[in-house]
Amino acid sequence: MAARQFRILLLLEFLIYGLTGNVLLGRGSWSAEQVTWLALASFLGLRLGVVLLVHGLARLDAARPKDYPSGALATLHVLAGEYIALLLLFVVAIPFEGVFGPDRLGHCGARRVPLLLIHGYQCNRGFWFWLRPKLEEAGWTVATHSLEPVYADIDSYAVGIARRIDEVLAATGAPQLVLIGHSMGGLACRAYLRRHGARKVAKLVTLGSPHQGSGLARFGLGANARQMRIGSPWLADLASLETLPPGSVSISSHHDSYVHPDLSRLAPAGGKDVVVSGVGHLGQALSSAVLGKLQEALDAP
Repeated sequence: MAARQFRILLLLEFLIYGLTGNVLLGRGSWSAEQVTWLALASFLGLRLGVVLLVHGLARLDAARPKDYPSGALATLHVLAGEYIALLLLFVVAIPFEGVFGPDRLGHCGARRVPLLLIHGYQCNRGFWFWLRPKLEEAGWTVATHSLEPVYADIDSYAVGIARRIDEVLAATGAPQLVLIGHSMGGLACRAYLRRHGARKVAKLVTLGSPHQGSGLARFGLGANARQMRIGSPWLADLASLETLPPGSVSISSHHDSYVHPDLSRLAPAGGKDVVVSGVGHLGQALSSAVLGKLQEALDAP
C-alpha cells in the first residue's frame, strides 16, 4: 500500500535524523536547538530538492512547450504550489489517508450521476483530500478508490475499478457514474473502459494524465512506469482498442513538470482537451482553477 510505504519512509527518515542528532549531541559541539533546526531544514530541504529536480528535468525536455513557465514570478508561483502540494500530499494526506474517513455514499439527489475519483502513480485516495469535499459542496456524490499494488501493470487496475464502480452504483442507485482520474489514474480508467466498455460510465475526465506518455516515466519503478513511457507499445495499443464515453475531457496545465499538454492530449482518442496555466502536476490537487475546469466538464451535457 502507498500509505504504508510512505509511513515507513517517514519513519526511517526520522530515525536517521534522530541517530544523527544523538551523534552530534554526544560530541558536545551541537546544542539540542541546533540539532532540531538541522533536522527541520533537512526535512524541508529534501522535499524542495525533489521539486527543483523535477522542474529541472522538465526544462531539459526537448518536447516541452515554449511557454513553460513564462517569467520568474510564474516559475516561483508554480514551484511554491508544487512544494506545498508535495508536503501536504506525501507527508500528511497519502501516508495517513485513513483519517479522511470513508466515502459518503447515498442515493444521488440533484446531481444524479456520482463521481469516482482515481489517483495517480504512487498515490492513494488521500490525493483527493481537498477536491473531494469541494465537489461534495457542489452537490456531487463522490467516491474514491485506491489502486493496488503500487507498481502493478495498469491493466490489472481495471479489476479493482470495476468492483468499485459496481459498489458505488449499488450504493447510490445510479445507472452510471463519471470517472475522474489524475495522472496515471486517467490511464487506469481508460484500461477499465477498454476491458469493460462504457455502459456504466457516463463520462471520463482526466487531470494531467500522460495519454501520450511522460518523459519522467523512464525514471519510475514498476510495470506501470514502463507503460507510461513516451512511445510505449502499451499506450499505442490502448489508443487503438478503446472507445471513450461521449463528452470525455482531458484537463492539463502548461506548467505541469510531469506531463505537459501535448502529452496529455485526449483528442486522438475522441475526447476534448482543456488547458490551464499557473499550476503544476501535484498542485492540481489543490487548484481552484483546475476545480473550475473540472466543474465545467462535469456540468457539460
